[in-house]
Amino acid sequence: MNRLQEKYENEIKNELFSKFNYKSVMQVPKIEKVVVNIGVGDAVSNAKLLEESVTELETITGQKPIVTKSKKSIAGFKLREDVPIGTKVTLRGEKMFDFLDKLVSISLPRVRDFRGVSTDSFDGRGNYTLGIKEQLIFPEINYDKVNKTRGMDISIVTSAKTDEEARELLSLLGMPFKK
Repeated sequence: MNRLQEKYENEIKNELFSKFNYKSVMQVPKIEKVVVNIGVGDAVSNAKLLEESVTELETITGQKPIVTKSKKSIAGFKLREDVPIGTKVTLRGEKMFDFLDKLVSISLPRVRDFRGVSTDSFDGRGNYTLGIKEQLIFPEINYDKVNKTRGMDISIVTSAKTDEEARELLSLLGMPFKK
């Protein structure tokens, strides 16, 4: 069990239980999964870019990503159906907590002019999505080996019923929200 998971089990659960007056311990919100997604639009013309993003995502998360394919053809983007267009990883359990711990304590503070993450990115059902402009904030990525900076979307799926509960859970886990 890693540091963040232990903190959740021992401290955060009890704090949330008393703050929101739940009737059962099973009502306390928890993080179910984290989905990390990189869209590689240039992969339509150059398949090698997709391979690079796959290896980078695998390095960052410690899990092999799957390649996502386009659902429809869009002529304006020169895109056909079933063309590989991105990569994604779904993290659960210990790898999820390891990734979250690294994101909150190491990677986010490395962002230039960082003043906290937006509190508006909740979806109304207790899930949070965060966009990152470049993969270089992760310590595993070697700056010299990067050909192109790519952004990524990180979706944190919780079992919380409301955004308020999810915001409280994430801030107790150390997510640096804007004041």
